[in-house]
Parts: sequence; structure tokens; C-alpha cells
Amino acid sequence: MNSLRLNGLRKLPPGFRFQPTEEELVFQYLKCKAFSFPLPASIIPDLNICNFDPWDLPGDLGEERYFFSVKEAKYKIGNRINWATASGYWKATGSDKQIISRRNQVAGMRKTLVFHMGKPPHGLRTDWIMHEYRLVNVPNNDFNSANNPMMQNYLNHGMEKWVLCHVFLKRTSKKSSEEEIMQSFCNKNRNEELGHRMEPKLYNFMREKDAESSSSSSASSRSDITEVSSSACSRQY
Repeated sequence: MNSLRLNGLRKLPPGFRFQPTEEELVFQYLKCKAFSFPLPASIIPDLNICNFDPWDLPGDLGEERYFFSVKEAKYKIGNRINWATASGYWKATGSDKQIISRRNQVAGMRKTLVFHMGKPPHGLRTDWIMHEYRLVNVPNNDFNSANNPMMQNYLNHGMEKWVLCHVFLKRTSKKSSEEEIMQSFCNKNRNEELGHRMEPKLYNFMREKDAESSSSSSASSRSDITEVSSSACSRQY
């Protein structure tokens, strides 16, 4: 299967998706990258993950992205890794997960990190997540390095150098904008319909009072006219 290049990145043809399992990421991609073996597909680019904020990383924001990255020490002395970017930093959360092979051997670990805006320790947590995969053990019989110290040192160096990063934007339980618009429209229509059905009738008591007084006055005037006319007739006869 041929891949396409777009903005310097290899893209799969339309209709294809890169959805590897964690075992495949560690044993088929990261291990081959660390030991300079041919990769199953040249789909994962190399870059320093801390040179980019998560939204500036190559690729589509709406898709899950994968990168090979070299571990960068925070200080010249020590083993602390640098997780700072231009706008914030990646912070580890939870416990590391073991990646177990089909031979029931632990050969990789997955660390989960969350991106925070600002500077530690007062950064603002975001929904950007990164899974960092690293090698921790490779069976000697895979490379016949049991009796070859130089080969073993080379393998150890490769394991410590490379990591595979899986970056994605966490999907919240919030509905999409289209769903929200449709829902609000339906709720508005429903509320209007219920409002027409249940709209309370407000009576203007002052108007009714005026109407009663006017009707009573008209009735009294009619009675006065009747009395006057009757008296007039009695005088005639």
C-alpha cells in the first residue's frame, strides 16, 4: 500500500486509518526504530515533541497523531526528562502501564501525560493527552546478543534514546455544536408549545369593575327613562 506525502508527512490514502494496538506500537514500530530495523510502514515521523505545543504538531487536529521522539534531558546532570514547551508543559498522571508481548513478557511501558498551560506548578490543565511508549526489556534471543556485550550496549542505548508518542485531544461528553443547536431549537419549540397550552389568563379587574359600573349606570338610566315616560303617560290620561 502506497502512502501519500502532505506537508512533509506521509498520509494514508483516503479510506485507510492508522489504528495500531499498543503491542504493535511497541513491538513492530518502536523496537524496530530503536534498533534501526526496517519499519512496517513509514507513517510515523521523527521530531522533538517538546519543540511544539500540542495544537502545533504536524497533522490534523481532529486525528490521533503518532511521533518518534528522542528523550531530552532537562538538566545536563541527571535523568530527568524535559517536558516543557513554549506555552506549557506535559505532566505525568497515574501509574505506568506494562505492555506485554504474546510471550507474556514485559518489553514496554506506557506513561500517560496531560498538557498544562503556563508554568508549573500552577499550570492550567487542558484536554490534550499524550501516551509515551518506551522499551524496558528486549529478550536476548531476539538479537542473539547474550554473548556480545557490544551488541547489548548498542541495544540498551537504542532503548534509552527513542520513545513513541501518541498525542490526541480528549473527547469530552459535550455534544457537538450541531447537536447543541438542534437540541436548543427543539427545546425552544417545545417550550413555546407548552407556553401556549399552559399560558395563564390574566384578568384586568379594574376594567371589569369599570364595565360593571358602566352597565349599572346604563341600567339605572334606562330605569329613569322608563319611569319618566310612564309618568308622562299617566299625566296624559
